[in-house]
Amino acid sequence: MRYTVVLLAAIAVFICYMDRVVISVAIIPMAADFGWNPEEQGRVLSAFFAGYLLTQVAGGWLAERYGGKVVLGLGVVLWSLFTLLTPIAAAGGMLALLVTRVLMGTGEGVTFPSIYAMFGRWVPTAERSRAIGILFSMIPLGSVFALLATPWIVTHFGWEAAFYTFGAIGFVWWIVWHRNATPTPERHPKVDAGELALIRGSDAEVAHAPPPRMGLLLRTPAVWAIIVCHFCANWGSYVLLAWMPTYINRGLGVDFASVGIFTMIPSLFSFLALNGGGWMADHMIRSGMDVTRVRKIMQAIGFGGSAVILALVGYVQSVPLAIAMMSLGSLIGGATAGGFGVNHLDIAPRGAGVIMGLSNTAATIPGIVGVYISGLILDATGSWVMVFQTAAAVYVVGLAVYLIFASSKQLFD
Repeated sequence: MRYTVVLLAAIAVFICYMDRVVISVAIIPMAADFGWNPEEQGRVLSAFFAGYLLTQVAGGWLAERYGGKVVLGLGVVLWSLFTLLTPIAAAGGMLALLVTRVLMGTGEGVTFPSIYAMFGRWVPTAERSRAIGILFSMIPLGSVFALLATPWIVTHFGWEAAFYTFGAIGFVWWIVWHRNATPTPERHPKVDAGELALIRGSDAEVAHAPPPRMGLLLRTPAVWAIIVCHFCANWGSYVLLAWMPTYINRGLGVDFASVGIFTMIPSLFSFLALNGGGWMADHMIRSGMDVTRVRKIMQAIGFGGSAVILALVGYVQSVPLAIAMMSLGSLIGGATAGGFGVNHLDIAPRGAGVIMGLSNTAATIPGIVGVYISGLILDATGSWVMVFQTAAAVYVVGLAVYLIFASSKQLFD
């Protein structure tokens, strides 16, 4: 049954990013209908992150206390409801829409902390890198699906239908989740003694341990290594998500109609690589390699390789070569699924949700700051080289912090 839990959690992330990205496309006809200027469009797009920041740590704490099943389920229902309500809120005025977007963000904010809390109880140590790889790979897959499906829905049925369709999917997921998941494997009727022993391994005595205290977490260097790495990883991710279409269109001269296709290619490579990175890390651990060494090697590959690609790609003028390099960067970056991405579960299997809440809170900041600074760089210099090299420098800083302070030793529970 642990595979079912991992699969359903991964589908929740797919839906999460599908619902998050839909407005990036739908806002074009929405702005035309309501007469929004660019500043108003920016407010609508950024309001989500205000809510997303609010529930990260609280979501992790609640999931550790009351179970990831309940918290994740409520989160999906909440964000799906406010996805459905988006067209109604937009018709009611800007304030109603902004409140709806913030509330949608609060629902999505519990996603990763609650899933990490579940994985700490459901996934054996030897399978955790793969589970996180599968989880992270749903981010580009859900985004690509929304980018492809939303224009078709809008063209045939109107922009309102995109929100109604995507929002309804979350309620279908909740029915399946409610019937198939339990907070712990001990409470699942289909988990036999053999699977339970495999999941628990040698830590059965801490299966129901309370989450570690916040003050203790914040005094632990290994926790800060994860937080810093997550911040740096999302700096690169958010900058590319926000600016890559513009780079392909204006920097490389690709016509607007073809931008979506070129943008999609690196995302598909990222989906494959994240799964591969998780599998590779688990294989290295099974072969007897020290877990801390594995985490640092994978992080060095992911951040180091991505930094090199970003440092060079701005100089490339050939469209095929630039996309090939971006795709190679996505392939290399997938190694981080076996690095910092799973490290929360190493150091605190029963407190991973709280640590994920902390790191994902920090990792949300680049969605605002990193994207804005990149815009300032472009405005001041017109240089894509500087935008990408700034992101590369952030990766290098994150890697240095991780190599110095990271640990795979179980520090809590």
